[in-house]
Amino acid sequence: CHPVPKPESRIEVCDATPCPPRWKVTPAGPCSSSCGLGLAVQLVTCVQIQQGKEVLLEEHLCPGAEKPLSSVPCLIRVCSYEWSFSEWTQCSASCGNGIQRRQDFCLSSLTHKQVNPSFCRHFPKAIVVRGCSAGPCPEQQELGTGSPAAGQQMVTPAMLVTAASAQEVSSRQLDLPPSPVPQGQTRSHGGEEDTAKSCTSFWICFLLSLCYAGVCGKLFLNATGVINMTSVGSSECTVAIGRPLGEELRVSVLESNLNCSAGEVVLFSGRMMWRTGCRKLPLSLINSRTNTLLVKQRVLLPGHGIVLQYSSRTALRKYFQDCDKQLFGPQGEIVSPVQLADERQGVCRTFITMAPQHRIALRALYIDLGNQSNQTHFNYILVRDVSTMKTVVFHGQQQFFWQSTGSQAEIEFHE
Repeated sequence: CHPVPKPESRIEVCDATPCPPRWKVTPAGPCSSSCGLGLAVQLVTCVQIQQGKEVLLEEHLCPGAEKPLSSVPCLIRVCSYEWSFSEWTQCSASCGNGIQRRQDFCLSSLTHKQVNPSFCRHFPKAIVVRGCSAGPCPEQQELGTGSPAAGQQMVTPAMLVTAASAQEVSSRQLDLPPSPVPQGQTRSHGGEEDTAKSCTSFWICFLLSLCYAGVCGKLFLNATGVINMTSVGSSECTVAIGRPLGEELRVSVLESNLNCSAGEVVLFSGRMMWRTGCRKLPLSLINSRTNTLLVKQRVLLPGHGIVLQYSSRTALRKYFQDCDKQLFGPQGEIVSPVQLADERQGVCRTFITMAPQHRIALRALYIDLGNQSNQTHFNYILVRDVSTMKTVVFHGQQQFFWQSTGSQAEIEFHE
């Protein structure tokens, strides 16, 4: 190009508009676990390029739906020990609802032989008890006929539970106090005298039943009651029933006009059971196996739904540990339990159950692990979202903030 005249060099600004904010991710830090699956923390910030320079912005200026995870799975090496399990036992009941169990034992990954369980005590362990169903029992076939079956209570106006009686209890009180009796009702479970006191006529009782249009999204804490989920004016309706730890719930469907061929269905779910149904619901008797139960119905036609009766009793099998706590209140503080002298007690858990229309937010306010030698990867808080069964682990001094997708959560304090 030497014979050709060279043009003058110049710089022109092509576009002065700054780039839109974006998420920036720094390389992940060390893995939280020395073996097996762990979590590595990565720094996620909102930045923007302005005049060729990267500027840090507030997080709300970046698209929230596109924010990368602040913790990612990591694996350094396979652990030398791991939990292993036997086959599930047969269902404990020959009919109706029962449970299955399996034995857990600690296994060496090198020798594939069983070792002392203390080698695996720092590793998360899967469930060893689950619900099962062996079909309806013969005696349940009588529930839909003229007289109630053995153990079945007659429904009386004194047992009607309005939404107002399902008051929320402060989570600072770990034991569930007796629920206040709604005005005009007694605590009786169905005597003739109490019935006359609580309901002066059939028409008053009928009007009370109409109030159940507002039961959707409510939490019922009474020991017994009847819940009318018909004509609720919503395609989906969910209610929750809660009792103190140590009790379990028994639910029977009194009436049902669901259209099964149209896809209408009802779901009963708890920590140890999961059951759906539509046909022959008035013959069903459901046992929650634990102290909480969610009932969710899906209807397509107006006026359709179910009427259920529930009662509580002392649990036949212990499904919790002595250091576990159950909270129902709308807010409160949770303090990690003290270390138990007997390590065989396992990990202490806190169960939170809210009304189905609510969600749970957890914020760690203060964490103290003591001296530096106590700050190991065995110190962590595990939070489980019960509706999705997804767990999140928070390590060390991390003052985290967590939100649920459903109305139930579990917290485990490890080490």
